Amino acid sequence: MSSPIGFAVVGTGMIAEVHAQAIQDTPEARLTAVWTRSAQRCREFAARFGCRAAESLEALLADPEVRAVTIATPSGAHAEIAVPFLEAGKAVLCEKPLEVSLAAVDRILDAERRGHGVLAGVFQMRLGRGARLLKDAVEAGRFGRLTLCSAYIKWWRSPEYYATSSWKGTRRMDGGGALINQGIHAVDLLQWIAGLPEEVKAYAGTLAHTGIETEDTVVAALRYPHGGFGVIEAATSAWPGSDLRIEVMGSRGSAVLVNDSLMRWEFADPLPDDEKIRQSFATASTMKVGSGDPRGMSWQEHRLQVGDLARALQEGRPPMIPGAEARKAVQLVLAVYESAQSGRPVLL
Repeated sequence: MSSPIGFAVVGTGMIAEVHAQAIQDTPEARLTAVWTRSAQRCREFAARFGCRAAESLEALLADPEVRAVTIATPSGAHAEIAVPFLEAGKAVLCEKPLEVSLAAVDRILDAERRGHGVLAGVFQMRLGRGARLLKDAVEAGRFGRLTLCSAYIKWWRSPEYYATSSWKGTRRMDGGGALINQGIHAVDLLQWIAGLPEEVKAYAGTLAHTGIETEDTVVAALRYPHGGFGVIEAATSAWPGSDLRIEVMGSRGSAVLVNDSLMRWEFADPLPDDEKIRQSFATASTMKVGSGDPRGMSWQEHRLQVGDLARALQEGRPPMIPGAEARKAVQLVLAVYESAQSGRPVLL
C-alpha cells in the first residue's frame, strides 16, 4: 500500500475541526500540521488533534511532509491560501464556496494550471448514494423531458451565529448570506443533477437577522436549456430549520431527495430495482446537514472527500470534484445575487 498522504489544515474554526476529524478517520491520510494566524489557537488545535502547529504559512508551504492542505478559513480568504499551495504543486481541498467572486475562483484555477497542483472542491453531498442514484437516472433519461427541477434549503441560524462571528453575513468575507454559505450545497446538487440553468430571476431580503449585511432569505426562478423550469429557495430565517430537499420532475418520472434519502422514486416505465431502491430508503436519512445548528453536521461525508483526494494523489488521477466543477455553483449563486440586486433576469 502507498504511504498515507500528509494533510495540513488551515483554519481552526468549526469546519476545520470537521476536516481534522475526517482526516484522522481516513486510512489513506495523515493529519500532519495546522496553521492559523492566532498562534495560541494554532497550538490549542494542534494539541487537541495530535499534530504540529506550523509557525507560519510559509513554513507550512515549505514542509515536505505536507502534500495536501484543507482550507477552512472564511470564504473570502480562500484564494490567498489556495494560490500559493497550488503554485507549489501541492493539493488543495477547499471548503465551499471556492471563493466569493468568479475572479477569485479563476485565480485559484489559474494557479492550479501553472503549478500543476490538484484542486478539489468540498461538495460532499454529491457522494451520497441517493444523490448518485438520482444523477444516474437523469442521465439515463428515465424522467423523460425534465419539467421542474428545484432545490429547497429552508434552514435556521440563531442571532448568536452571526453576532459571534467577525465574517459570517458580510459581503467581503462571506460573499453573501444564506445562499452562498448554507444553500450552496443544494445549489451544487441541483446543477450537478439537472444542469446549469440558462436564466435566473431572483428576490432576496434580510427578514429575520436585520443586523447582518447580507440576505437571510432568497428565492429564484430558473429556466433551463432543456426547456424545464425550477426554483431555488434558501434561508437561514426559517425556524427551526427543515431538511435539504431536491425535487426532479419530468414527463416520465418524479423523484424527491431529502438530505440523501430518496423519499419519492416513481417512473412511468419502472425497472425491477425500483422497489428495492424505495425500500432501502424507507427509514430516515442518516446524513446530518446542520439544518438548525451548524454543529449538527457530520464529518463522515467529508471523510469520503479526504479519502478520494488522497487516493487521487496516490493514483495520479483527478479528484471526483475538481475545481472547475466546484466553480459552477459559485457562478449560479452569483447570478442569483445579480438578479436580486438589479431586479432583472440574468443569463448565465
